[in-house]
Amino acid sequence: MVESTAVRLLEDFSLEMTGKDVDALREAAAVIPTGTRINVTYLGNEDLPMRVAAAEAVRELGFVPVPHISARRIASEPSLREFLSALQDVGASEHVFVVGGDPAVPEGPYPDSLTIIRSGILQDYGVREVSIAGYPEGHPDIDSATLAEHLAAKSASLSDQGLGQVVLSQFAFDADRVTAWIEEVRAAGIDAEIRVGVPGPAGVKRLMGYARRFGVGASAGIVRKYGFSLTNLVGTAGPDRFVSELATDLAGAGDAGTVKAHFYTFGGLAATAEWVRDFVGEA
Repeated sequence: MVESTAVRLLEDFSLEMTGKDVDALREAAAVIPTGTRINVTYLGNEDLPMRVAAAEAVRELGFVPVPHISARRIASEPSLREFLSALQDVGASEHVFVVGGDPAVPEGPYPDSLTIIRSGILQDYGVREVSIAGYPEGHPDIDSATLAEHLAAKSASLSDQGLGQVVLSQFAFDADRVTAWIEEVRAAGIDAEIRVGVPGPAGVKRLMGYARRFGVGASAGIVRKYGFSLTNLVGTAGPDRFVSELATDLAGAGDAGTVKAHFYTFGGLAATAEWVRDFVGEA
């Protein structure tokens, strides 16, 4: 039962890349299943042509591009339309991930992802499905009640507009907390597919750096449970234990709905895809 749940978690897994990772994607393509969703981030140090070229490369290699739209980085409505139009021109606009983004002060008229979703602009460019962000361990700058309220509002707005939806979570090290969060999402009446953020295999120091950057809990007890120690940052940590524990939790829970894994590829696209292949092969 647990093994089958783990396999289902990893079936149709998704990956994340930046606009700079096109060469790495080409090198990893042979070990990534055709049709895999690959999210393309929207970083401040990348420009529109780089983001669009990355999304196009994802599609050309036989995968499904899910470009990110960072609301607070969008300078104007024409800028948003230009990005969406460019994505549509290369066949990469059907699936998008709309997120608030890092800047404390919005660069334009979109203070959050909900504003973009409610604008009705997405449908003008062929968007059929929108991923929205979830935070199992909370957000360093937004209280839990507001997070829950916004998630429900975004889900409702997408339903009202007839758009598909996916709840894509920040990565975490604590499988029990992730399971509790999934139950909270379902209790709120949100039945969308959930993609749980999982750190792909990577160096421990790198994992800790990303945890600090994204406000992810990494106490000594939690990371020990995940499979490494704060007192020994040498070596690599993989998500074997996390995925197994999450599968155990979900197998013993009620109806959690559709739950899949989304990998943050801190250690590289190929290393992550190879880890999935090997883990499923051993399950």
